[in-house]
Amino acid sequence: MRTPSQPSSSLQAHQELAKDDRACAQAANVDARCLLVPGRHQVALSIEVTRRSLASKFRRHGLHTAELDARLIIGHALGLDHTALAAQSQRALATDEAASIVELATRRLAHEPVARILGRKEFWGLSFKLNPQTFVPRPETETVVSATLASLACDHPGSRALRIADLGTGSGALLLAILSELSEDTCGLGTDISLAALDCARDNAAAQRARASFIACDYGAAIKGPVDVVVSNPPYIPRQKIATLEPEVRTFDPDLALDGGRDGLDGYRTIAVDARRILAPDGILVVELGFGQAAAVRSLLAAAGLAPCEPRHDLSGIPRALVARPLP
Repeated sequence: MRTPSQPSSSLQAHQELAKDDRACAQAANVDARCLLVPGRHQVALSIEVTRRSLASKFRRHGLHTAELDARLIIGHALGLDHTALAAQSQRALATDEAASIVELATRRLAHEPVARILGRKEFWGLSFKLNPQTFVPRPETETVVSATLASLACDHPGSRALRIADLGTGSGALLLAILSELSEDTCGLGTDISLAALDCARDNAAAQRARASFIACDYGAAIKGPVDVVVSNPPYIPRQKIATLEPEVRTFDPDLALDGGRDGLDGYRTIAVDARRILAPDGILVVELGFGQAAAVRSLLAAAGLAPCEPRHDLSGIPRALVARPLP
């Protein structure tokens, strides 16, 4: 995801929030050091006792997925998967293992997302590497994948090779998830203005042996058509609302992946023009929608010569993916 690199009008608010976040991090550091010390004297705790203690502490700090976070963090610190954690649940932790868990728990108590701590995130059943310049893939974005696949099944039945472009690819999760469901002859092209994000996307594509390439440009500026499918999950948060987001988002997701301009629609304006230019006559565009943006985005696409369909809803009932086709 990307957005134009103009300065944020909420810079002062960001700075004030950053001070608050740093204070929270310092408090979390003190709190987490006591995690494995249930009494006056430090004792060697078992993996299971540590997991339950950590989950309880996460709940007290208002973390919504406390049990899952505790299991993932302990598993990552010990290099154990879910099965191995269960098998070794009664094993006592070594001092260095306990210290590693405390270090990671401190980061989570400071609201760093678990995916950032692990450096990976699962999306569409696939594991994706992340870096600080990539947006953490969200479950609701899988709605874009399913909408794309459903549209292709209708418009392009069969197994002919397709060319798919992902504008603002980030980690490459959206593009690579779609490619994983299509013929090996299908090829993908991802764009981003962040070179670090493109490096991450290339690593993910290589790990999955996907037929994908990546170029640095603003949305579709460097793409020559025709392409069969254009997908995008652009930044769609109105700039003035970024400071109100949860600390997991405002502090740890890159601004380029969040800032959609004054009204949150800057990315869609560019995508609409680029998609109309590069799409094949029978091509499709699929974009993710922010909350309450369906009507505005449909109007932008129609004005650019695209015919939008009714939006597809995510599992929370929110209009999340919008499919459009070029007008004759």
